[in-house]
Amino acid sequence: MLNILIIGNGQCGNRILDAVNKEAFGGSGKLAKFYSKQSYKSNVQTLAINTAVNDLKEMKYTKAKDRIHIPHLHGVGANRNVGKKVFEENKAQIMRNIDERGSFDVGFVITSASGGTGSSFTPSLITELKKEHDFPIYAIVVLPFREEGTLYLQNAAFCLRDIRESGVDGIILADNQYLKQLGGDVQSAYDAINTMIARRLLLLLDSLDSEMMMVTDLGDFKTVMSGGAGIATIGYYEADHAMPIKSVIQKAIAPSGLLFNTDVYSEASRSMIIIRGDKTYLSIEEISAEVEKLSSSVGHVFKGIVVRKGDLPRVLAVLTLETATELEKLYSIAVDAIKEEKAKKERVTENKELDRAFSQIDGLEPHY
Repeated sequence: MLNILIIGNGQCGNRILDAVNKEAFGGSGKLAKFYSKQSYKSNVQTLAINTAVNDLKEMKYTKAKDRIHIPHLHGVGANRNVGKKVFEENKAQIMRNIDERGSFDVGFVITSASGGTGSSFTPSLITELKKEHDFPIYAIVVLPFREEGTLYLQNAAFCLRDIRESGVDGIILADNQYLKQLGGDVQSAYDAINTMIARRLLLLLDSLDSEMMMVTDLGDFKTVMSGGAGIATIGYYEADHAMPIKSVIQKAIAPSGLLFNTDVYSEASRSMIIIRGDKTYLSIEEISAEVEKLSSSVGHVFKGIVVRKGDLPRVLAVLTLETATELEKLYSIAVDAIKEEKAKKERVTENKELDRAFSQIDGLEPHY
């Protein structure tokens, strides 16, 4: 049995972690966390960290003992410099809380790249975890909507760079911009994104700790994640009716099945595919043909098959990327955002007209 640590940092990380707990505890009611058992085989410890106490209070499916409030008014205001300082001031408390939960085989840290607490805490937290422990750490990082503004875009650029330099064992990308194709109102869209990420993560964890006809395990996952440029994404498709397994595999690695926009056949470097369902759907000829097609482009594909009586077919694909065109586009936009923020500050510094206006009443007092 694997021992797994999942940390949600900041508002985005907290909400995805809460979605993980909702799915894992098998109930939609708020009391599910008290009376339900985890639906996966692993020993999973979850932890939510935030400077904004209201975000922690809004979590419905995460137990109070699994939430850490780092006192700093009501957050760090999307300022990563402030966030880094707050983490250093509270590092001992955070690390002690993690250490008290035992030893782990693998850890996942979930965060937005664009905000304050999550994007500033995550690189420093991973650095500390790697200093003190020898289990692999993977970051699940959510990229911002491109229209969310200059501060978020520049945060995303520097956050991703800092995470890559933290000693992390791999970064799994999800992209709000790409996932907004889900449509609907804002709340429904965010809830759908959180659930998509949670279900993929849970199926991955369940698969790494399951008996399979063709085995993939934590070692295979580590090998996949060490390929390419250290960047990965996850594809997923779950059939809602009987359909050929080849179609399910194709939909899982198609753009609509991925968390991050990429052309799998031109940008992926390694892959792991988990196939689950009733044996009546699991045609070895179809599976072999699709895996061979993928491996001819990406080089190596680990394959795992989980037989579940009565289950409709579902497929999970972990794909490490050699290149990421969409990420390059984001950095280009982020550079413009950084330059814009710098220009604004320079204009304020140089523009003394407002100061001159105020100076006209220096030494005067109002008369009524």
